[in-house]
Amino acid sequence: MADPFARFPRGRFIWHELVTADPDAALDFYARVIGWKAQPWKHDASYRLLMMGRVPMAGLMAGTPPHWMPYVAVPDVDATVREARALGARALVEPQDVVVGRFATLADPQGAAFSVYQPAPDQPLGTDDTTAGDFSWHELGVADWKQAWEFYSTLFGWEPESSVEVGPCDTYWMFKRAGGTRPLGGLYGRPAGAAGPPHWMCYARVTSADLAAETAALCGAKILQGPMEVPGGDRIATFVDPQGARLAVHARAARISRGVGSTLNGASLPR
Repeated sequence: MADPFARFPRGRFIWHELVTADPDAALDFYARVIGWKAQPWKHDASYRLLMMGRVPMAGLMAGTPPHWMPYVAVPDVDATVREARALGARALVEPQDVVVGRFATLADPQGAAFSVYQPAPDQPLGTDDTTAGDFSWHELGVADWKQAWEFYSTLFGWEPESSVEVGPCDTYWMFKRAGGTRPLGGLYGRPAGAAGPPHWMCYARVTSADLAAETAALCGAKILQGPMEVPGGDRIATFVDPQGARLAVHARAARISRGVGSTLNGASLPR
């Protein structure tokens, strides 16, 4: 019998979702910072799509606490949840059907939340490449990066891509999807006493991280880090939006000089 994983983009970050207490205020904020526009979802008008042109980039729904949720593609949600539990994870939302497929939300063994998604047969699977306003980097900070890598590489088949030294004792480890063409993100060990729980940080593509961060601050966000340059010349910034959801932006070095007047288009982290 053929292996279904061989034909399916297992491990690809395939969707992103903002849960927030005031969706209208969030729409205004992200339109200014990223450039997304809203469109009601045809299956449920209370769920809105964040669009770049005609392409949906993320979803938006009312709820608390405010947070961004990454969704990872799997060919079988139920089997993935069983395996995740065997590896020490717990289910925050049990597997359930939605109009466009099946999903579940998990907390990894160290508490970082993420969702898994099995698209319906008629749904697009996306590609490893990204476009303006899309998400092209995903970063996990945990106390024990080795345990995290064992968990995620087993669950999703991720492979190591490269690493970079970010301090005398710190290494940033980048990973890619099995068979993928580019890195999807990175993970690192958080220092003892770091504020907040382990979490996934999603990065949205922008032309200028500096302009995006400045705009975010003017619109009420709290800047957590940056704008700053990272190895390879890209620039990034992370912030907490006015309602408390964390997001990051980044811009490719080669395009920063052309992005002074716009917060659209974007970048990728070092390869």
